[in-house]
Amino acid sequence: MLRRTVTVTAAVLAAVLTVQTGSQAAPAPGSPGAGDVYYPEYGNGGYDVGHYDIRLRYYPDTDRLTGATTILATATQDLSRFNLDFALKTTSVRVNNRPATFTKQSDHELVVTPARPITKGTPITVVVEYDDIPSAVVAAGFTSWNRTDDGALAVNEPEIAWWWYPSNDHPTDKASFDVSVLVPDGVEVISNGTPTRWATPAFAGWDRWSWRQEKPQATYLAFLAIGQFDTYQDTSADGSPIVTAYNTRLDPVTAAAARASVERSDEITDWAAGLFGPYPFGARGGVVTGAGDQGFALETQTRPVYDGRSFIRGSNNSLVVHELAHQWFGDSVALGQWKDIWLNEGFATYAQWLWSEDQNEGTAAEIARYVYSEVHPADDPFWQVLPGDPGADRLFDSAVYDRGALTVHHLRELVGDEKFFAILRAWTEKNEHGDGTTPEFQALAEQISGQDLDAFLQTWLYTPGRPELGPSTLAPAFVPTRPKSWPKIVAAHEAAHP
Repeated sequence: MLRRTVTVTAAVLAAVLTVQTGSQAAPAPGSPGAGDVYYPEYGNGGYDVGHYDIRLRYYPDTDRLTGATTILATATQDLSRFNLDFALKTTSVRVNNRPATFTKQSDHELVVTPARPITKGTPITVVVEYDDIPSAVVAAGFTSWNRTDDGALAVNEPEIAWWWYPSNDHPTDKASFDVSVLVPDGVEVISNGTPTRWATPAFAGWDRWSWRQEKPQATYLAFLAIGQFDTYQDTSADGSPIVTAYNTRLDPVTAAAARASVERSDEITDWAAGLFGPYPFGARGGVVTGAGDQGFALETQTRPVYDGRSFIRGSNNSLVVHELAHQWFGDSVALGQWKDIWLNEGFATYAQWLWSEDQNEGTAAEIARYVYSEVHPADDPFWQVLPGDPGADRLFDSAVYDRGALTVHHLRELVGDEKFFAILRAWTEKNEHGDGTTPEFQALAEQISGQDLDAFLQTWLYTPGRPELGPSTLAPAFVPTRPKSWPKIVAAHEAAHP
């Protein structure tokens, strides 16, 4: 009797255990992509990164990069394995203090299998060690790392992180950063945020440069500029550090024009804060590379990077305005999808028109008329590109910039200055250090303006051909004004910065 009772109890217990274990989902692999429409394999699923600690050693004579990145993350699901976006040769991976196995799924996907499954909601510490020649590494058909005559540049969009640190490479997963680089004496290293070590001797012949970005930052906005730079440090009125750097290979006249532009960054940032809301970061500045080193400027967070060629014809304050406007539109408020790139470039371009208006060099309306009528006539193929959905191969087409800015200007005319600037400030405040999409922007603009903007945005962002203009749109009689709240903005700014 006792034996039979035990047998029945064991069977019941086994059945209960079977039901219990069957009801629990087994750990699953994290997704190899973040779900971006244009770049489905960029970013990863299954975890959220909170911090990157990147420690590197760089050899300028050979372009060798060695180091380790420590990633602090939180699991968003039970994980049996997960992916990192990374292209360099990996030598070891540890997850939560134990060696992990790893394989390359593609030229920029590193698949990591931890020794123990990871439970949803638990912290993850990942340490990746690597050693490679970044300029020799091809991923997605190209090499984004740029070796220069005196060092290297890790500056690009949307792909750059793969060539110097492993990451969850999508703008929707922001994190704080510590970047520390060991280089030979006499070589400078500039990065984002605040310097925590400035050419600190490590051992004979080598110095360490360290930078900290405390605010959330998208992976493509982290940068390195390694080489020969004249560097300058100052402090803004709000106490935040200002760091500017100019490559010593610039000829003296171009270097002077660059300084005449970039040294106004603090002034321009304060001007932009009066329109878009408080500056969202704790450091400022800019970097100017050698002429032709990269061929473009990029809004790297807190410290945009400019190609020296941009200043060959003289000062270029408008370019500085564009990249600094991105600190709000693109950096603080990141893209929810790469197809929404006009939310970055259209607004940054329009900021240039607003600066021109402020400096009495042409109103936004005058510039808009010129762009619409003369720069891009009706038969220009420009009008066939849809700024709201340009396609991955036209992500940086001029239509994204100019037609995007025309859309912004037309919105200003439709709703009036007071509501227009209220929309801009509400957008940057609501989504500060987060991300946003075009439908979200439309909803906010409709809420504040009280207007249905669906037909307007459909025409300007998603319809091929040059839109017809209404009777008041871009009319010569239209004279833009600052928002009615401008005196309050100025008074508040002066009170904060006496």
